[in-house]
Amino acid sequence: MHNNRYTFLYAIGISIVTAIILVLTSENLKPLQEANVALDNKKNILKSVLVNSEEREVVESQYNSSVEEMVLNSAGEIQENLNVDDVDMKKEVAKEPSERNLPLYVYTAEDGNKSYVIPLRGVGLWGPIWGYISVKDDFNTVKGAFFDHKGETPGLGAEIAETPFQQQFEGKMIYNDEGEFVSVNVMKATQKADIDSENRVDAISGGTITSNGVDEMIANCVKPYLTYFEKLKSN
Repeated sequence: MHNNRYTFLYAIGISIVTAIILVLTSENLKPLQEANVALDNKKNILKSVLVNSEEREVVESQYNSSVEEMVLNSAGEIQENLNVDDVDMKKEVAKEPSERNLPLYVYTAEDGNKSYVIPLRGVGLWGPIWGYISVKDDFNTVKGAFFDHKGETPGLGAEIAETPFQQQFEGKMIYNDEGEFVSVNVMKATQKADIDSENRVDAISGGTITSNGVDEMIANCVKPYLTYFEKLKSN
């Protein structure tokens, strides 16, 4: 009986000590984890404007010197009391467009040309998908795009995170020839639809549901920014 009690108390003691160590380690690592997440976001924003680097110092320098952050409301007004880190895209896309906070990243290239980077959030086959799409300062032409996912199928839906799929978006248009917003549609190459080639890209073969998720994500996330873009065009 004595030995059993000792063993039981010893096991409890070890468990408590281990739990305390894990909590302290997690708290100590939290700032580093948050810094790595922030760095990853900056890399992906820059990738959406076709600036690629994996070196921390280069990414930080390029981002800090070239990217302006802001948060808009649905009326196209800058919300001075909010910054992009205050906005949870998962929560925002679940709201009605008129109620959303809209993070926006403005990239200024060395030649002075601007690109407007819109964060994206949606749902694929097996879970969340996300990314960024950038629009040139004609507010129509796509500069570039970046997508990622949590658990899409390798070789199928996971192809949204690969360069060949993302490169298709470069130079595409979000408006049609009649000046109507049609987004960039992700469609099967053989699919017949009244969508011009400049407003569509090829869906992933065998990844229909994920492709549809990207299609819906782009339209849902880009459209609320049009009011702000119209204001900039009128100015």
